[in-house]
Amino acid sequence: MIQRPGDSASNVFNTSCVIQPTVAPLRDFRVTTLQLPPRRLRSVFQHLLDSYGPQDWWPGETPFEIMVGAVLTQNTAWINVERAIVNLLNHQALSPARILAVKETQLAEWLRPSGYFNIKAKRLRNFCRWYVEAGEYRRLTRWDTQRLRHALLTVNGVGPETADDMLLYAFERPVFVIDAYTRRLFARLGLIGGDEGYEILRHAFEHALGPDVMLFNEYHALIVAHAKDICRVRPRCSECVLRRQCPGKT
Repeated sequence: MIQRPGDSASNVFNTSCVIQPTVAPLRDFRVTTLQLPPRRLRSVFQHLLDSYGPQDWWPGETPFEIMVGAVLTQNTAWINVERAIVNLLNHQALSPARILAVKETQLAEWLRPSGYFNIKAKRLRNFCRWYVEAGEYRRLTRWDTQRLRHALLTVNGVGPETADDMLLYAFERPVFVIDAYTRRLFARLGLIGGDEGYEILRHAFEHALGPDVMLFNEYHALIVAHAKDICRVRPRCSECVLRRQCPGKT
């Protein structure tokens, strides 16, 4: 199953949920010395696609379920998220209204399989409170990407990676998700240092590849599949389809 390391679990103690009536523009991170080679990025993508095939991401029957999964997948394996979501379904609790109505201790118990269940119960309730107050999916789809991303990042417990997962997979916006697997793979390929800021990397990939929802969707899923199976912390370089172009191979 897919393992998706998420945002740090350290930012969960302020449980307030803030909606700002006016959204300030995001800082422009596009001016950066980091330039990624488009042809090389597309070559990596094609090799991974040929090796693994389409990944059909993100698992979820509805946009809201996808967003719940994005919150729960932080720091756990996807199979554990599936178990937690099944618990919510079994208790008719996979809706923002039900999640907000149930006691937080009960919600945490249903989320237990996903790990950090008390933290995630707070995070999920924070997100649902914001989601309802913002008008839910139908209204949020009318927001432009910058406004929506900025608003998501005001929700306690939603960091850049989680917000971008939601934007790409639930709202189908052309946002390239950066995670630990992306840093590991492309650092080993010699294309990045690995310690660049999140926004610098995100904009570098988006600029090199151009805005393409389907490409970003599949590329991120393939990176996760490859990093989980081959490009591990202790890599299996002899089995890697990218070994001929990888200066970091062992």
